[in-house]
Amino acid sequence: MPFIDVAAGLLFREGKLLLTRRRVGDHLGGFWEFPGGKREPNETFEACLARELREELAIEVAVGELVETIEHVYPEKSVRLKFFRCRLLAGEPRPVGCDGLVWVSRQELAQYDFPPADERLLQRLGDPAYWQT
Repeated sequence: MPFIDVAAGLLFREGKLLLTRRRVGDHLGGFWEFPGGKREPNETFEACLARELREELAIEVAVGELVETIEHVYPEKSVRLKFFRCRLLAGEPRPVGCDGLVWVSRQELAQYDFPPADERLLQRLGDPAYWQT
């Protein structure tokens, strides 16, 4: 099964991290995730992430360092996720292409249900050093 390439952003503000909720009818609907989306052919992961955040949240970001790459196989599809730190340049996030959004602290992160593919990154985010902006 070929991998679907996905870019996702870690957007921190005032000690909190932005999460979005997947639409109920979508694959893994209702779960919380790090905002982003599928990479188009011939598109870099960085360009994909900037485009997806513009489309889904109506914001402009500077895509920074690659934090984590995860490959995960679900029964129905395989995904390759690349997580990047991002810096908000313009706009205030609003749920244009998702069912909701929330800013959470490190302590609040465990209260949210994420897709299984995010588990390794969630473990790393337990380290307070990741939350330094």
